[in-house]
Amino acid sequence: MPWSNQSGGGGWKGGSGGGGPWGQGPQGGGPRSPELEEFLKRSQDKLKQALPGGGGIPGPVLFFGALALAAVIGFYMFTASINSGEIGVVTRFGKYIPERLMTPGLHWRLPPGIENVDIVQFTAVRVTPVGMTGSLNRGGRSLPRESLMLTGDENIVDLEFQVQWSVTDAAAFLFNIQNPEVTVKEVAESAMREVIGQRDIVSIITKDRPMIATSVKALMQDTLDRYKAGVLIKEIQLQKTDPPEPVIEAFNDVQKAQTDQETMRNEATAYANKVVPEARGEAERILQGAQAYKEKVVADANGQTSRFTRIYEEYKKAPEVTRRRMFLETMEQVLGGMDKVIIDNKAGGNGVVPYINLQELSRSKKPEGGQ
Repeated sequence: MPWSNQSGGGGWKGGSGGGGPWGQGPQGGGPRSPELEEFLKRSQDKLKQALPGGGGIPGPVLFFGALALAAVIGFYMFTASINSGEIGVVTRFGKYIPERLMTPGLHWRLPPGIENVDIVQFTAVRVTPVGMTGSLNRGGRSLPRESLMLTGDENIVDLEFQVQWSVTDAAAFLFNIQNPEVTVKEVAESAMREVIGQRDIVSIITKDRPMIATSVKALMQDTLDRYKAGVLIKEIQLQKTDPPEPVIEAFNDVQKAQTDQETMRNEATAYANKVVPEARGEAERILQGAQAYKEKVVADANGQTSRFTRIYEEYKKAPEVTRRRMFLETMEQVLGGMDKVIIDNKAGGNGVVPYINLQELSRSKKPEGGQ
């Protein structure tokens, strides 16, 4: 019999009678909510349409249908399903219940409104871009408000990076910070500006990229730990570190000039390293030669002095003999290397006729080259 034709108890729609839709049930129940009434009415209409001829619903069918519906509603109201890689954080009347932390699987719970379950992706690695929207390789765009940063030498660098992070404490992640995604991004931008402000632009663009990523990661983790955010920073990936677009050509020119300057300085240093040792070696050789010459001259002077002293001593003893000896030694030195002919007058030297050897004379006067 349709619910609208039931008698006694005021029917299901009245809500003020003592019985349920099948004439029994809890007595003295208060009025049902409009949402539940509307849901039951739609279910009744669909069930009527599904029956042959759209006639009334038999009592057993109505009973078991309502029982199955109640079971389904009860299952969803009193259970919570947690997927792999997720954590369920349970609050009862708004208060966190640590012992009710739900791991992956099916769990019983009190109905919503009494116990609520907030599901947190626990093992997933989240990516937060800073200075850009998403990935530049996938259609993202730059955000100059975030990417332009002041360096330690008062230049500006256009820097874009990504932060990879995950959740380590689901309850802290939910309750200690209001907006985790925004908090992580703002902490990342602040940490990066602090690290960039301690370096010059050339080192930022060239050799300091790994050190910058490591420093920002450590600074972010320290800040988020003080916030008790329940977040672990896994990696900082620098996407772009360039001068601002309007000055990049001038910056490249300056870099090229500095490179040329460094090249020329290195070449000059290499030339100096080659020439200076050679000059020092030559100077040392000259000094040693001068020292040897000095020692030789001094030794000769000392020898001559000693010889003169000895001759003088002998001269005082026998002046005539010493004079003759000195004369003979001098003549020996003068005439020793000359061609000479000695003629003794006592042996008939007066009869010798001197003559000039014309061949020797012409040979000695013959110019060079046979002319």
